[in-house]
Amino acid sequence: MGKKDKKVKKEKKGGKRMTKKQLVEKLTDLIQLNAPESVSLKRIYAELKLNTHPLKMLCLDILQDMLTDDFICEPEKGRYKLKNPDQIVTGTFQRKSNGKNSLLPEDGSTPIFVAERNSAHAMNNDKVRVALFARRKNREREGEVIEILERANDTFVGRLKVDRHYAFLLTESRTLANDIFIPKERLKGAKDGDKVVVRVAEWPDDAKNPIGQVIDVLGRAGDNTTEMHAILAEYGLPYSYPENVERAAEQIPAEISAEDLAEREDFRDVLTFTIDPKDAKDFDDALSIRRVGDGLWEVGVHIADVSHYVKEGSIIDKEAFKRATSVYLVDRTVPMLPERLCNFICSLRPDEEKLAYSVIFRIDDKGNVRDSHIAHTVIRSNRRFTYEEVQDILEARQGEYAAELMQLNTFAKILRERRMAAGAINFDRMEVRFEIDEATGRPLSVYFKVQKDAHKLIEEFMLLANRTVAERIGKVRGGAKPKVFPYRIHDLPDPEKLEDLKNFIVKFGYKLKTAGSKTDVSRSLNHLLDEIQGKKEENLIETVSLRAMQKARYSTFNIGHYGLAFDYYTHFTSPIRRYPDLMVHRLLTRYLAGGRSVQQQKYEDKCEHCSDMEQVAASAERASIKYKQVEFMSEHIGEVYDGTISGITEWGIYVEINENKCEGMVPMRDLGEDYYDFDEKNYCLIGRKRHKRFSLGDPVRIKVARANLEKKQLDFTIA
Repeated sequence: MGKKDKKVKKEKKGGKRMTKKQLVEKLTDLIQLNAPESVSLKRIYAELKLNTHPLKMLCLDILQDMLTDDFICEPEKGRYKLKNPDQIVTGTFQRKSNGKNSLLPEDGSTPIFVAERNSAHAMNNDKVRVALFARRKNREREGEVIEILERANDTFVGRLKVDRHYAFLLTESRTLANDIFIPKERLKGAKDGDKVVVRVAEWPDDAKNPIGQVIDVLGRAGDNTTEMHAILAEYGLPYSYPENVERAAEQIPAEISAEDLAEREDFRDVLTFTIDPKDAKDFDDALSIRRVGDGLWEVGVHIADVSHYVKEGSIIDKEAFKRATSVYLVDRTVPMLPERLCNFICSLRPDEEKLAYSVIFRIDDKGNVRDSHIAHTVIRSNRRFTYEEVQDILEARQGEYAAELMQLNTFAKILRERRMAAGAINFDRMEVRFEIDEATGRPLSVYFKVQKDAHKLIEEFMLLANRTVAERIGKVRGGAKPKVFPYRIHDLPDPEKLEDLKNFIVKFGYKLKTAGSKTDVSRSLNHLLDEIQGKKEENLIETVSLRAMQKARYSTFNIGHYGLAFDYYTHFTSPIRRYPDLMVHRLLTRYLAGGRSVQQQKYEDKCEHCSDMEQVAASAERASIKYKQVEFMSEHIGEVYDGTISGITEWGIYVEINENKCEGMVPMRDLGEDYYDFDEKNYCLIGRKRHKRFSLGDPVRIKVARANLEKKQLDFTIA
């Protein structure tokens, strides 16, 4: 065998396949271990055994990303070193109740382990400075907190345990290893067993427990209002309205002045109605329709003109921005605006004159939008419909305003069809709802809200209005720079997660295209979502598909909305319950009047705050649903149900009961006499001895074992 052959053989043998994630970790370690010296490309290839062309190319790509991210620098061609070899790192502290704390560095580099003894009593999400210890080979980076720069959250919610001489707060927080000690004189009248909000006042260096004081007594644990307020407090959300803001709202006159009327388009005599859930009080949007010629219709999307009443920088505006969104718990709404505004002055109630901000469309019989204009208007709603009433009229093809509703429904179906053809993704998620006992707040039954034509009718016209407003500001001619504007953006799916989804659904006999244009991928996704309809794995595959999607958010940097297949999209249609819509109304008015562009960074920061608050509100909403599910199932201990495995983790399996969608866990110890391995890629647990397999989507029969309201947790056993 010649020298050349030997070399070829060796090269083939080397170069073990490595994922991008693995290579990033190895590169990061190598560069950090050699800091502050630089490392040559040749040495990187040799030490990491990168002896195939694809691996070398992947390495160069990663190095380029690290240079762009300012993580490393290239002092001379082909040599790389850590940009900040300093041994002090700033970042966010992540506290764990098991003492395995970590620092997430600001520069996005690998997390740093911080043992409890080195944490300087930093709290979860505090901004801290950490000094790194000398790096030990094959060990994770470790350090100690040397300074707390900014406290993230010093309040905790829990149940009070009062003894003769002292009291403790027992929290369900997974971030505190120790209960909070409360001196008797700082109880604010709270009694044993009360749910309270406690602020950590101090945590002396030599003390095991933080010391706190009660700042609010929520009520008796187990009482419905107490528990709902506790959920809000847990997420840092308000559960009452500040009196001074309420008073400011009381000063706002509800009457419409002659000057207001003079400068608005008058729609009071045009047929107009609202369509909302049966328990809604804040009517954000209304639709008007009239024939304006042969084969031509005028459709108005009328939105409550909140910006007329809530002036920028006012006390009401500041409170609304802080909240950024209304929060919808199972049995109550925590509004963004004071009740006088959201349910009375701004709400488009029937038979009352209201100020609106409207997008008026002229649409032909084939559903083509001929033209549109945006105007401040005055309207008078003729009828307040619920979704159920409209659905009945559409199905029976008769009833009040049936002809107009059916015409709008025809247009909505055409708009939807075109959106889907353009590559929009069709996620029709089923929502869990509860029939609640008004007196006690206890759940009496569970039902599901399914999207029908009445919902879709409203949705399509809201999408059309939002898109039209975004295009009006964002689409500019002749290379001009568009003015700063808040968009609702949605990025392309995560490629790795799409691959995982593709590999996961193969087991059920489905295919997914993950390469090609974004329209190809979204069409393939839609085909999958159509195929699974009505099948037992429908909910499961929808959930895994949703996980592959990015989260939609607000930003002044427009990248389009992937899920809707729109190049320009914003939120304009719900200013009573979403702050971004209020920002959009104000900027739209400014720009349509020829005003100059606003400062981008200021509005990007506002968008970020609104996106964050939207996530917090969604978490609180999920927690309230979870609480009610556990409360509902607590009446059914010992009963047996059919379920579907909805989640797999290293500590057990999650099962969703088919008939009511309540989810609980079968802990690992209750899975039988075997040791199970967790296969993350294939979403399954496999028994070592008996090879029993629990996979995502498998049907199982379970027995309800325990319902822990405090932890919002259901425990099942396999029946």
